Amino acid sequence: MRSEIVERMRGIYVIVDPEHTNNRNVIEVAEAAFSGGASTVQLRDKVSPKRNIVETATEIQKLANDTGRLFIMNDHADIARIVASDGLHLGQKDISVEDSRVVLDDRQIVGTSNALVTEAEESERIGADYLAVGAMFPTNTKIGTRLAGLETLREIRATTSAHIVAIGGIKESNLNAVLRAGADSICIASAITKAEDVEAAARSLVNLFNHSAISKSKT
Repeated sequence: MRSEIVERMRGIYVIVDPEHTNNRNVIEVAEAAFSGGASTVQLRDKVSPKRNIVETATEIQKLANDTGRLFIMNDHADIARIVASDGLHLGQKDISVEDSRVVLDDRQIVGTSNALVTEAEESERIGADYLAVGAMFPTNTKIGTRLAGLETLREIRATTSAHIVAIGGIKESNLNAVLRAGADSICIASAITKAEDVEAAARSLVNLFNHSAISKSKT
């Protein structure tokens, strides 16, 4: 079941973060991203009380269920279990994939952040369902993010059959290069969530992803 959920992730994966929505409601931003065709929305909230995060996560999971899309909770395995999210995303300094499995149910997927080939190899070894690789390019969305770059993405692609989500500084001008380097999904934050029209920005990137994916399959 988890592999089927991961396959549904293919496409544009949007991170919604209350610090990067231009003061707009996170749930409304998530809804607009889904309406624009995003396959997945992740909630990353480092500032709100946990009770509030649960409420927000519950609403976004409802949106995902209603649209047939996916919702991923960042960091909090307990919240992921409470709201029955489709999955959980973990950073290198968060709890381990193995420990998160103690909290999650069997159907929930777990993804990890990776900036190095060795990190990706270890993530796969311990059972991560997908590998987020980045940052691809410099980004201001998350301070202190390590730069992986396209070459690291290519190296990881060559060593794994796991689903790869490329993240960090990706926009229309460089999305095709990231896909050609081996990404299965493209993770976007501010290029969508800070756009004046979130739905239109998401739709534009979804269309570009689909066009680039078709072109890639023909080469």
